[in-house]
Amino acid sequence: MALKRIWIASPNYSSRAGSGVRLIVVHTAEGATTIENLGSWFQNPSSGVSSHTGADDKPGTIGEYVRPENKAWTQGNYNPVCVSIELCGFASWSTDEWHRHPNMLANCAAWIAEEAGRYQLPITKLTSAQAQGSSRGVCGHVDLGAGGGGHWDPGPDFPWDYVLDLARSGAQPTPTPPEDTMAIAATQNADGRAIIAVETKDGSVKHIEQNKPNGDWWKNADGSWKWLGLGNPSK
Repeated sequence: MALKRIWIASPNYSSRAGSGVRLIVVHTAEGATTIENLGSWFQNPSSGVSSHTGADDKPGTIGEYVRPENKAWTQGNYNPVCVSIELCGFASWSTDEWHRHPNMLANCAAWIAEEAGRYQLPITKLTSAQAQGSSRGVCGHVDLGAGGGGHWDPGPDFPWDYVLDLARSGAQPTPTPPEDTMAIAATQNADGRAIIAVETKDGSVKHIEQNKPNGDWWKNADGSWKWLGLGNPSK
């Protein structure tokens, strides 16, 4: 299922002047927490910046600010050859914190998959040397070095392997559960259905039954259970 793209037009763009796209670039917004807030900043001509798209925690939805055929203003000298996404997060986030935003990561992965299809690019993480050379694929803003503005986003703990695996498999955004939950006990029937005791944040315990591996809970190799929506391992 294609991502829903909310159009919030930015005036901050220009022509690619004939350059072809070879890089899919991931950034962090470093302040804006929603695609709407991010769009408001990009709509300000005096900001002098923009990105093609942005992603927050809304499942299956991204903001779109500059059409892909145009050049967004966010990667310095590399703007002509890039399509870009700003994640509503921070480069200082730990890997654990990133996994507390599963919808954002899934939206990023789905966007990467769509752009890779649009431009026939490999879903491959490039090194800094490759990104600054002539290679084609996916990179972070940090990989563009001084020519890209000297930034360090999306940060050293961004879960690249997880996101790119999602992109390659045709990522579908994972709904955020309505309550923080943790599996405290589980059994699995012969037909593969899991009966899981779930402790909710108010201290109550409920039981759910679901198929594996298609449900939101996943059984780890050590026999514990993990909630994919939050990444919380069971006790």
